[in-house]
Amino acid sequence: MADTEVLTAREEWKKYWTLPLAAGLGNVGSIIHIYALGAFMAPLSAEFGWSRAEISSGITVSNSGTALLGLLVGILIDRLGPRKVGIVGVTAMALAFGLLGTATGAYTNWLMLWLGIALAATATQTTIWTSAVTSRFDRSRGIAIALTIAVNGAAATLLPILSTLAIEGLGWRHAFFALAAGWIAITLPMILLFFRGAAEEHVAAAGDRKVIASANLPGMEVKEVLSALPFYRLAIAGCLFSFVAMSMIVHFVPILTDRGLSAVEAASIAGIVGIASIGGRFVTGYLLDRFPAERVALVGLSLPVLSALLLLHGQSALAYSVAAAIAGFSLGAELDVLIYLTSRRFGIKRFGTLFSIVMLSMSIGTSTGPLTAGAIYDRFGSYDNYLMLVIPLVLLSALSVGTLRPSNASWQTGQSGH
Repeated sequence: MADTEVLTAREEWKKYWTLPLAAGLGNVGSIIHIYALGAFMAPLSAEFGWSRAEISSGITVSNSGTALLGLLVGILIDRLGPRKVGIVGVTAMALAFGLLGTATGAYTNWLMLWLGIALAATATQTTIWTSAVTSRFDRSRGIAIALTIAVNGAAATLLPILSTLAIEGLGWRHAFFALAAGWIAITLPMILLFFRGAAEEHVAAAGDRKVIASANLPGMEVKEVLSALPFYRLAIAGCLFSFVAMSMIVHFVPILTDRGLSAVEAASIAGIVGIASIGGRFVTGYLLDRFPAERVALVGLSLPVLSALLLLHGQSALAYSVAAAIAGFSLGAELDVLIYLTSRRFGIKRFGTLFSIVMLSMSIGTSTGPLTAGAIYDRFGSYDNYLMLVIPLVLLSALSVGTLRPSNASWQTGQSGH
């Protein structure tokens, strides 16, 4: 991969600066249903009489489906390149998300609609977008990953507020359609114009449809990686942190309204999660390019402990806002750290397949987290027991990846190690 071997950080950005922006917009498809759902819980419950666990079970269906199919998509990325997969994915996701507005009130119908989300979200998973970005950026890979994922932070900031306003102005059914239409109108043109990774160049240069897109990229084969213990520790860390992160995102608005805040005030505070995650991603990206990623992870992934304590014992909007800011900052570290470590330790030759396995582990957490939080609330009438569960899970996640020995592997120069 000659380009990334010779380019300086400044030259990488001069040549490919539009790529992380396009990739970030595409990546919103992997979370739009998660960040928006909290605002829809009250109107759905009021109209259909569903419990919060029943509503949240849609996330379980979608993330379970993504987990089952994610590896297949990872293999397709490595064979076809991320561009083709991404174009299909964003189109399907806009359609599937909009169709949630057709819910009939039958619980089976609700689950089937979320099965459609599962299929579409699989083709918009983070692996697709970061495969292209990591193939173009070497010297400034941490910041490039941060920018790609930071767009999700902007979405996390806007979606709770936009969803609430759309519901109030259009009703919950039309709100689903409006959010889907707005996202695809911005995203699809950017993907068509600017989303191309190094894998697409290899396929084009070969002029052979049978060529594997990632064949000439540096890194380890899947079989080698599956014998490396650090890979499994990355997967465990991702699973535990995703359990906490997704359950907190989905239930943050209900947690605050249960403490006496209005729906709009709760949505506004929940939006701080997104703002803080943007800062967290860029700070994390900067640190990853300069310090051992394992140490950055140890600190960054531990922070939600403070959020849980503030939500448990805080009694003011200020305390809840600080909790949201800390949670968002930590959320900004998670994916950046896991993507960075996967690409640095094991290379980008089979990054699509390898990070899909990590995403599979994370999907277990995202599938069970919101459902568990909702079930705990339904059982006890409070989120307190859920917030107490957050503390040990977060600490285990941070220690799992944060105590790894730093790796000296440098795949851009052909050296290996783990």
